[in-house]
Amino acid sequence: MLAIRIHATGGPETLRVDDIAVPAPAAGEVRILVEAAGLNFIDTYQRSGLYAVPLPFTLGAEIAGIVSAVGAGVTEFSLGDRVATAKASGGYAAEALAPAAHVVKIPAGVATSTAAALMLQGLTAHYLVTDTFALKPGDTALIHAAAGGVGLLLVQLAKRRGARVLATVGTEEKAALARAAGADEVVVYTRDNFATAARNFTNGRGVDVVYDAVGKDTFTGSIDSLRPRGMMVSFGNASGAVPPFAPLLLAQKGSLFFTRPTLVHYTQTTAELRARTDELFLAVQDGTLQVRIGATFKLTAAAEAHRALESRNTTGKVLLMP
Repeated sequence: MLAIRIHATGGPETLRVDDIAVPAPAAGEVRILVEAAGLNFIDTYQRSGLYAVPLPFTLGAEIAGIVSAVGAGVTEFSLGDRVATAKASGGYAAEALAPAAHVVKIPAGVATSTAAALMLQGLTAHYLVTDTFALKPGDTALIHAAAGGVGLLLVQLAKRRGARVLATVGTEEKAALARAAGADEVVVYTRDNFATAARNFTNGRGVDVVYDAVGKDTFTGSIDSLRPRGMMVSFGNASGAVPPFAPLLLAQKGSLFFTRPTLVHYTQTTAELRARTDELFLAVQDGTLQVRIGATFKLTAAAEAHRALESRNTTGKVLLMP
């Protein structure tokens, strides 16, 4: 079967089209015929070597499609079920494996492509606003990269919880998307100082929380945007990893909190995973959550898709279509 693998770490040119055997599911696993695979920054981190993986390696953890085989002991899924997961092994392929405990059924009324777009980025946005910093009515949040896959969902979910949202984007076109998602104010960070905007947004106090998936380029400004005892949530490295800093900085800037969450710790049980996806799918079904598919690429064009994502020329979710 077709698979996109890396045999060495580096740039998008390291992505190689290979013909490999169709994997057989082990006990507790399902095999999924991939209809859509989500492209995420973690894929670029693995490809570049920022996150170490065994080589050769087939990228892709976020997929949606149809169950094509089940392993021993799997009773809750049957051949032909529409399913999605953010824990696939080798999702950039025609078929991929996933632990049944980390797979969810896609309900009627939710498109397969939409489910693929929600499984990593949607779940990330969900845990950020419900648990990492549980937003409540009247809270203020600064959301970076607000026109991206996580960002557009994060803005909508923050507004659903009653927060006021200041969004940052790179262009006026992206600003329009953030406003349409519900952002109260939008800053084009390539032109205006977002830390100053955060102070203006809160009458000088600073925001309650910053959700930052950008990393290195926005770290200092994000810290400067917070109120005393505010929380800096660093959940991505799109511009590079946050540089080392002394914990004393947090005291100097107002006894701040700093956290670096990741999805695995917010979906540790099947019940938690499915409670989050049930809420997301319901919001899609009732029309209160809009999932933007910003671009689709053929699976064999994965290198082109990686270049587009890393150049920050994409909006919403980017999908690979086998």
